[in-house]
Amino acid sequence: MFLASKIFWLLAQPLSLAFFCLLLGLPLALGKFRLSGGILGLLGLVVLFLTLFTTIGPYFLQILEDRFPRPSPPQELSCIVVLGGAFENSVMAGRGGMEFNQAGDRFIETVRLATAYPAARILVSGGDGSFSGAYEGDARASEAFFAAFGVARQRLIREEQSRTTFENAMNTKDLLAANGLENCALVTSAFHMPRSVALFQGLGIEVLPWPTDYRTSGKIRLGLDFTQPSLNAQLTTTAAREWIGLLGYRLSGRTSTVLPDHP
Repeated sequence: MFLASKIFWLLAQPLSLAFFCLLLGLPLALGKFRLSGGILGLLGLVVLFLTLFTTIGPYFLQILEDRFPRPSPPQELSCIVVLGGAFENSVMAGRGGMEFNQAGDRFIETVRLATAYPAARILVSGGDGSFSGAYEGDARASEAFFAAFGVARQRLIREEQSRTTFENAMNTKDLLAANGLENCALVTSAFHMPRSVALFQGLGIEVLPWPTDYRTSGKIRLGLDFTQPSLNAQLTTTAAREWIGLLGYRLSGRTSTVLPDHP
């Protein structure tokens, strides 16, 4: 299932979809199937235009980011669950040190919460999600990060096996039960929070959504945008992945709704 989902996403993301439509459409249009080839080519161009030169992707990403506003700080927390996906493990394997991608805010926010709630345990959920499986996952890599900021190793609970959000939720449920932990904040990227909360709710895990790593301003409207095609493509790709994931989990029965409500 893991490899199948990876391969599917390689083909289904917007720029890949546009490329393959054009790739398949051209020989068809030059051969005996001109109409089919022309339709495929046109579809590829439409997807490419929408991805690069409109705010459709950022707008739908913003919908996800707005689903769970950051809550008021609670009186206490017994646990902070942070989902992996923030460390550049392949770069770290080659160059050493500590490197983050755009989702690095997940761990910065977790350190802030760990300081504000010194009695809370920190559960880091994240294994190696690469095709090769040859790299150190986020749970293991985070140990040095937290130590650098004075967070005691004894506070950490590492979940090193998960490669998908569903596995994050499944494995976290077992560890929370084994350690007798409740009243937990869930830290992940704001756009990723709806999918995460839907899965946690589906498994009967009550969490306080604590979104971070916002990618949009919160003021985006649908329209044309010729100023930042590369950024539009990046945000559209992220939005497409999340919405496809939400729909896929709902259709597979892993969640009870496409967009969950606040716990």
